[in-house]
Amino acid sequence: MFRLLIVFVFLLSMSFISFTTAKIVTQATPTKRQVAFTFDDLPQQGQQEAIKPLKEMTCKLINQISENKIPAIGFVNESKIYQNDELKERTAILQLWVDAAIELGNHTYSHPYFYRTSLADFQENVLQGEKITNNLIKNRKVKYFRHPFLNTGPDLETKTAFEKFLSNQNYVIAPVTIDNSEWLFANVYRKAKEQNDQKTADRVVAEYIPYMEKMFAFYEKLSLDVVGYEVPQILLLHANSLNAEHLDKLVRMLKARGYQFISLEEALKDKAYNLPDKYTGKVGVSWLHRWTITKGIEMQKEPTLPEFMEQFDQPGVSGSSFKSAQKASN
Repeated sequence: MFRLLIVFVFLLSMSFISFTTAKIVTQATPTKRQVAFTFDDLPQQGQQEAIKPLKEMTCKLINQISENKIPAIGFVNESKIYQNDELKERTAILQLWVDAAIELGNHTYSHPYFYRTSLADFQENVLQGEKITNNLIKNRKVKYFRHPFLNTGPDLETKTAFEKFLSNQNYVIAPVTIDNSEWLFANVYRKAKEQNDQKTADRVVAEYIPYMEKMFAFYEKLSLDVVGYEVPQILLLHANSLNAEHLDKLVRMLKARGYQFISLEEALKDKAYNLPDKYTGKVGVSWLHRWTITKGIEMQKEPTLPEFMEQFDQPGVSGSSFKSAQKASN
């Protein structure tokens, strides 16, 4: 009897150890997640640089994308190619993306604000924005369209009419689930570098990744709350020097969160991207917010910017006052 008791206690202790170990392993193993990288405003976000620095930035960014095996897509504003009588040289910058087997999409010709643009003018801007890109990709038409400012129109009637136009032109809308203010970080970073203000540039980089992780955590939870599971996410980034020089840091953070990198095409296979979207308004928002609003659920506010970055924000322009109730800067 005593021997049986010893055996029982031993087996019980081993079961407890196994359970505890399994629990620790489970907690340490990151959730399997997927994300598609999309880069807007090609050939470059914001103020256009001379050909040499533009090419250097582009090569650095493409190298980061390629080295990390990211099946990315870049969305083009073709008006940026017609600058300084450098059409051939700036077209060659776009060719670098094609040569790296990175897909290109249409982001309109001149990045107009749909909320303040007539339907006819906006549609013409789309058609004008595909000419050079179609020639670059050869033997096929640009497939994906990304709304500037993520704005889908001033009202539901206009939004629906434009979506019908896109369908007739064989375009697929490229949604965004991980919306963020990366563009603001990039603007401040670029200006700091131009002014040889390394202290500010370093501070921006230090704030950038923790902020992006906070945004991912927010949208992961929002996806669970609204859709019931974590959808394959679609990340909005821009072609800029911040990402060209520090994309590897963002990649490491995402891998630590359990993310695998997939194409936009693969992400859109998920059934969530067929959910109805009836949101229209001045501020462009994540499709997760759109599905929330369409379902009649109260919109959850996004995390605010880091305190250091608030001084550079203009809530009335960026939409942060709507999305995160960000306080206006002094």
